[in-house]
Amino acid sequence: MKSLASCVLLVGLCVAIPALRSPDVWAWQQAPDRSVAPKPGPPPALKLPPIQKRTLSNGVPVWIVELHKVPVVHVSLVIKSGSGVDPRGKYGLASLTAEMLDEGAGTRNALQIADAVDFLGASLSTSSTSDASYVELHVPVARLGDALPIMADVALRPTFPEEELKRVREDLLTSLIQAEDDPESLIQFAFPRLVYGSQHRYGTLTVGTAASAKGFTVGDMRQFHSQNYVPANAGLIVTGDITAANAVARLETAFGAWKGTAPAAAPISAAAQLTTRQVDLIDKPDSAQSQIRIGWVGVPRSTPDYFALRVLNTILGGSFTSRLNQNLREEHGYAYGASSMFDMRRGAGPFYAAAGVQTDKTAEALTEFFKELEAIRKPIPPEEVEKAKNYVALLLPRNFETTESLAGSLATMFVYNLPADYFATFTQRIRAVTPADVQRVAERYIQPDKFAVVVVGDRKVIEPGIKALNLGPLKIVDTTEVMK
Repeated sequence: MKSLASCVLLVGLCVAIPALRSPDVWAWQQAPDRSVAPKPGPPPALKLPPIQKRTLSNGVPVWIVELHKVPVVHVSLVIKSGSGVDPRGKYGLASLTAEMLDEGAGTRNALQIADAVDFLGASLSTSSTSDASYVELHVPVARLGDALPIMADVALRPTFPEEELKRVREDLLTSLIQAEDDPESLIQFAFPRLVYGSQHRYGTLTVGTAASAKGFTVGDMRQFHSQNYVPANAGLIVTGDITAANAVARLETAFGAWKGTAPAAAPISAAAQLTTRQVDLIDKPDSAQSQIRIGWVGVPRSTPDYFALRVLNTILGGSFTSRLNQNLREEHGYAYGASSMFDMRRGAGPFYAAAGVQTDKTAEALTEFFKELEAIRKPIPPEEVEKAKNYVALLLPRNFETTESLAGSLATMFVYNLPADYFATFTQRIRAVTPADVQRVAERYIQPDKFAVVVVGDRKVIEPGIKALNLGPLKIVDTTEVMK
């Protein structure tokens, strides 16, 4: 048997070997060199579903995108008022008003609203940003008719119960106290305050301060709601498994009777730009890391340099392979990550580069930050610009992966009055950015000699090294100065 098996095997080899010598079989030897990364081909064309625009009887615009793959619907009510319109002395009012919307509305209290939404297998959320406030509903399409009245109550008929205000306010005050003891949270309050000052709205986070939170009343929220949550200041966005006609009919029933006078246009307060470098240190004894933010007043969302700035920031600190992250994380190991961003709003939001670094490497990290901030102003190799453009362009489809992400993208268009073809032409406009464009915006918007340098960390360990860098006059800032 063994002899027979050997013969069979040998016969098989005799037959197989000539076949293996065939040019077709050995064609794999002509395959691309796997030691060299293949060049990416052109990205596939992004085919976006059309936006169908309708209007309710009370003038509320409705944008609908039909997606019939999954039987769910996402509905967003967008109010074009956020913390940017907070009255002076009442910073945080827009945020707290949005937070309180689902704490009681119509005939339901907070628990009844939560139970009703859960029973429908839905989710209902409220939020506020610098430029807008949102009420969002995500629901199985079969339950949309039951869920929309709850959403309408929350958005249009909140009761702002006093007992719920007390609880929400205590939660907010507790979080603000916790932020004072957490360097990573504290620098989020400190940097805008030290760049914009206490009088400009952007100098205080959307949640406001402990002092303002303690002073808010139910009357304040009712007034803010009645002035800003009105049809002329709102839009409805619907994405998912529903036709435009069906969506409009249901929204008309839920929101068609909504009335209100348009609020006065809120002026955008110009922020004074920094003219000299300033270095501010906030002491957090025994902190394991130093939190660093470096920057100044940036640009509004309406800037004509938007696309060039997207490419620039991707190279500097907007991706994992950005210069800042490769330097501080990969090359030196000072931080888990380093980044930069232009926080664009209706007004000029901040630009900053940031990282949490080892306490004993704070001075060294600052040196590397300024090395990269200076280097980005010099001509950038075309291949690096091309890589960044590919990165930004190829990220675009993720904005349309789900009904929720699509609704968020449409909300951005609505809030900032972007053109109808914004997403359709996005890739084209990113690809039109040249190395000269990137250098031009870098020279204009990245000026390290005028930046604010804010560090939160253990003063006794890091102050000598920071002083030795001679970045500029060093000021010790008390925590209460940036939190009040």
